[in-house]
Amino acid sequence: MTTELNMPSLALPEITLLLLIVTLAIPTIMPGIDRWSKRCFIAFFSSLILNGIIFTIDMLTYTHPKALVLINIIPLLEYLTFPVPTLIFTVNMLHCYQKNWKRDLQFYLVSAMCFIYYTLHIIAYFTDYFYFSLPDGRFFMKPSHPFLFAPYIAILIIDFVFLILRHKMLSKKYFFAFLFYLIPVLIATTIHALAFSATILNIAAVISSIAMYLLVLTDQVEQYTKQQIAIANQNAKILVLQMRPHFIYNTMTSIYYLCEQNPKKAQEVTLSFTTYLRKNFNAVVINDTIPFSKELEHVNAYLSVEIAQYEDSLFVEYDIPNTDFRLPPLTLQPLVENAIKHGMDPDSESLHILIKTRKTEAGNIILVKNDGPGFDPKDVFSKNNALSNIKRRLEMMCNGSIRISSNEADGTSVEVVIPVNSRTMQNDS
Repeated sequence: MTTELNMPSLALPEITLLLLIVTLAIPTIMPGIDRWSKRCFIAFFSSLILNGIIFTIDMLTYTHPKALVLINIIPLLEYLTFPVPTLIFTVNMLHCYQKNWKRDLQFYLVSAMCFIYYTLHIIAYFTDYFYFSLPDGRFFMKPSHPFLFAPYIAILIIDFVFLILRHKMLSKKYFFAFLFYLIPVLIATTIHALAFSATILNIAAVISSIAMYLLVLTDQVEQYTKQQIAIANQNAKILVLQMRPHFIYNTMTSIYYLCEQNPKKAQEVTLSFTTYLRKNFNAVVINDTIPFSKELEHVNAYLSVEIAQYEDSLFVEYDIPNTDFRLPPLTLQPLVENAIKHGMDPDSESLHILIKTRKTEAGNIILVKNDGPGFDPKDVFSKNNALSNIKRRLEMMCNGSIRISSNEADGTSVEVVIPVNSRTMQNDS
């Protein structure tokens, strides 16, 4: 018994192509995607777009009688390009397993099924064993028609079985991403083989492909962000270990003279300097955000040493009612150190520094202000490694921001904003 093949509306292939083209554009502009994944997804979605174009042409042959000359060849091209995205998908799976795809059993099995698939469709094109067409363009499928898609269904089953067996080699997002592609396509292909539902097949292929892509994309962006945070933290640690030599020399010299002039103060400075060094070295091993109170202890230890050296020429004012938030380590201390380093003017009698916090709708605000000589803040982040590193870690670790304003009349102000809803509100572990 033969069954006539019903063709879907032209709106479906147009929407499909639009979605695929938009998706294809994302990996070309999105940072954080490795070169293999970028090339793989471009090839994957390009093959889907090619199949969508052929499918669209196939639809046009049924709405334009003059195009009936294409009726026989276009379906063949459609069938021949149909498995290509899944073959690319299989190679990508093997790459994610860190397997040599040319020597892997999964690849051999998939290749064998692919060979059978193409052989059957070429036979179907030159014979009427599986389907036949009438001069008016109508197609009829025979009871043997489902066997044309049996090899492709076998490919999907092979990929699914190996995915289950090798799931421990993948991250959870990659595992579910591959499942989201295989299961809908497997179900839709089975329905298509039995009932020739091209609409369901195309919808399943596009939606499952985009779902898979989005999951893989978010996983890679997360990994990229973690790598950038690790790099920023490493740079911060390097800056910590590269303490200013003259600061250490001046501190030790001050302690030396204080031992004779004011032994008690010498002890206090020694304790503060020891605390400062301990906080510095502790910061080297911390990769997460810390409570503001911990960072403030670091700042206080540093300022105690500086005030002992500059005596009556350095004045610090605190206005910190808001301390219940977290921030990346080595955020406030380098800002205060920069304020002294660049704000202390030999021609000025003193330097005043204000450290202030407050909570607003924008988030938790930290303000470090000094009345030293101003400067042109243009390109300051590209010229100052410490500030650029603070900026990067604030953005990646807590979605924060930093802004600098400076002029000769008012000095320099550095404002840090940490959103209230960022993960910096976690409890200290």
